[in-house]
Amino acid sequence: MKKLLFWLALILLLLVAFIWGNLPKITPYYKQLTKSRVGLNVDLQPEAQKEAEFVGSQKCKECHKEQYHHWKASMHSKMIQDIRKDGSVVVADFSKLPEDADFTLKDAVYTIGSKFKQRYMIPATINGKEDFRLGNYQWNTQTGKWQHFKPYKYWYHDSYPHDNKQFPTSTTCDGCHFTGYMSTGKRVEPAIACESCHGPGSKHAENPDSPVFKASLTDPIRTNEVCLQCHMRNRDKRIETEGATVKDLWMQATDYPQGYEPGKPLISYKLPAPFSPGKETKEFWPNGAAKKNRTQGNEYIHDAMYKHGITCINCHDPHKLTNTAKKPEGNNACMKCHSFGSIIGPHQDTLEQHTHHKADSKGSLCIECHMPKTGKHTGKSPLTVRSHRFAFTYPAETKAYGMPPETNACYACHKERGLDTLQKDLEQWGMLEWEKLEAPPIE
Repeated sequence: MKKLLFWLALILLLLVAFIWGNLPKITPYYKQLTKSRVGLNVDLQPEAQKEAEFVGSQKCKECHKEQYHHWKASMHSKMIQDIRKDGSVVVADFSKLPEDADFTLKDAVYTIGSKFKQRYMIPATINGKEDFRLGNYQWNTQTGKWQHFKPYKYWYHDSYPHDNKQFPTSTTCDGCHFTGYMSTGKRVEPAIACESCHGPGSKHAENPDSPVFKASLTDPIRTNEVCLQCHMRNRDKRIETEGATVKDLWMQATDYPQGYEPGKPLISYKLPAPFSPGKETKEFWPNGAAKKNRTQGNEYIHDAMYKHGITCINCHDPHKLTNTAKKPEGNNACMKCHSFGSIIGPHQDTLEQHTHHKADSKGSLCIECHMPKTGKHTGKSPLTVRSHRFAFTYPAETKAYGMPPETNACYACHKERGLDTLQKDLEQWGMLEWEKLEAPPIE
C-alpha cells in the first residue's frame, strides 16, 4: 500500500509539474486580470483616510524601512531637491549661464529634475502670494548645454503673463512634484514620496490597522490612477465641467488634477490632453504616439494590455522604480508574460522567427519595435522618450501620417533603406496585417 501511495503521489506530482510547466506565463496574473471592474467614478479611498493629514516619508520610514530605503534611491525622491541643504544636487554648469539669464545660482532654492533636464525654482511674490517661479534657462543634461525655457508656452499660454518672473510654480509644477500639494496646497515634502501614491497617512501612523490606499488591491484599471495623476498630460478640469476657457482661468489654470488624492476617482479631477486620430498636436503625433515626456498614460489607455488589466506596476516596481528609460530590464520584462507558445504570443517558435533579426541583436529587443523612441524631453533634446502604445507602427503608417522617419522603429536602425524599402521588407517577410492595408484616417 505504501508503494502504491508513493507511486500515485509521484505521478500526481509529475502531472502537476507538467500542467504548470505548460500553463501560460500570464497565469500568475489571473486573479488580477479577473478582478471586478468598479468603474471610474467610484471613490475607493478608505473612509478612515478621508480625515487624515499628510505626515511625510520620515514618519512612514519608522515602520516601512525597506520600502523607504528603495524609494530613497529612486528618482522620485530626487525630483525636488533643496540646494541650500546640498549644493551637489545642481548638475548644471553655472559658469556658462548665459548673460541674459534672469537668475543666478544664489537665487535658486530648489532644483526640479536631474536625469534629462534640470530647472531652478526661485522665491517670488506672484499675484500677491509667496510663491516660486522658474528661471528663463534650463540645463539640458542630454546635450550638456543651457537652453531657453519659457514655461508659459504650454497649453495654458493664454492663462499667464509671458514672463518667467510672473509665472508661478504653485499652479503648474508643485502639484506633482511636492507631496501633499495637489490636494492641500501645502508643500509637505519636496519629493514624490509615499503619500503621493498612498494618500495622507496620519491616521495610519497612529494606528497601523487604519488603512491607507493600496492601488494593487483594487480594480486594475483604477490601480493605474496613482501613476496617471502625473504621468498623463492634461488640461484644467474646469474647462470641461464649468465651460470655462483657458483665458477665463487667468493666473489660475492648473497643470495637475487639483484636489485629487489616491483612491479618489481621478476622472473627477483630471481632463486628459485631447487627441484625435490623424491629427498632430504639440503633444502627440497623428498616430497617438508621444512627442513629449510624461505622456505614458495618454498612450497606454488605448492599448489592449491596459484594457485587459495589466497595470503600470506590473512592469515598474513602484518603490525601486526598476525597468526605467535609462536602465531597461530587456526582454525578460516582457517575456515574463509573453512567451513562445503562449496564448498571448509571440506566435512563432523562436525569437528570430518573430523579429527576422538575430536573437542577440538590437532588432530582437522587444522595446526597440514595440516602444520606439518617439518623443523628446525638450525641443532641443534627442529622441529618447519611448512610446507606451506598444502596437508596432509600420513604415507606411509613419509616412502616411507625415511623422519624422526617425520615430519609426525600422528606420531608426536602417536609415539607409528608407521607409518605402523597409515597408517592402516587411511585406516580403509576410508581416503585413489586414488592417494595415487601410489608409490611416488623415484629414
